[in-house]
Amino acid sequence: MADLSSWLLDVIARHAGWSGPIIGLLAFLESLLIVGLFVPAIALMVAVGGLMGAGILDPAPIIAFAIMGAILGDWVSYAVGRRMGPAIYRQRWLRNHRIAFARARLFFRRYGFASVLLGRFLGPVRSTVPVVAGVLLMPQSRFQAANILSALLWVPALMAPGYFAGSRVATWGASIETIVPLAMALLLLPVAAGAVAIRLFSRPRHRGRALERREKVERL
Repeated sequence: MADLSSWLLDVIARHAGWSGPIIGLLAFLESLLIVGLFVPAIALMVAVGGLMGAGILDPAPIIAFAIMGAILGDWVSYAVGRRMGPAIYRQRWLRNHRIAFARARLFFRRYGFASVLLGRFLGPVRSTVPVVAGVLLMPQSRFQAANILSALLWVPALMAPGYFAGSRVATWGASIETIVPLAMALLLLPVAAGAVAIRLFSRPRHRGRALERREKVERL
């Protein structure tokens, strides 16, 4: 995975004209049902933020493509969930992700619109909440409002640590190879905050609800 990320970052740096479409595709895959678990998009987007901060890449097309890709990825996941309904949870290819869907259902039932808006920032439910929203027939207008707003916030927030690191390269006289580790170090804080947030949001309010959730998971 690290070799793939390094190769893609090198391709993006060498072919700046294709950086927007490449990042847009990665953002799409990152937001897509289950596929996002296997795509190193977040690390690359942080690193690309560093290249933008260093003046190597033009921010405008990259941010635009990334936002469009993120919106489309969640939209496709929502459409799949809406079309297949609850039967999607029983699909053989999703067998290893049933607990993840159970958590996403609890998260969505409790927070509704906010779960779609915040779910993009929370790794454990990023690629499952849109599917659940579709299965539970969330009105498309409400879903798209949360989807678009979350993408508009998520992309700049994700690239900001890398951009900050890259903008310091010239000042410090550092090489471009220092952007990625520095950007990833800056990313640790929001990642940790997201992990804490998902635990808090998913925690049942009463012990009885905790037992109920355990029983639901065991029955899957």
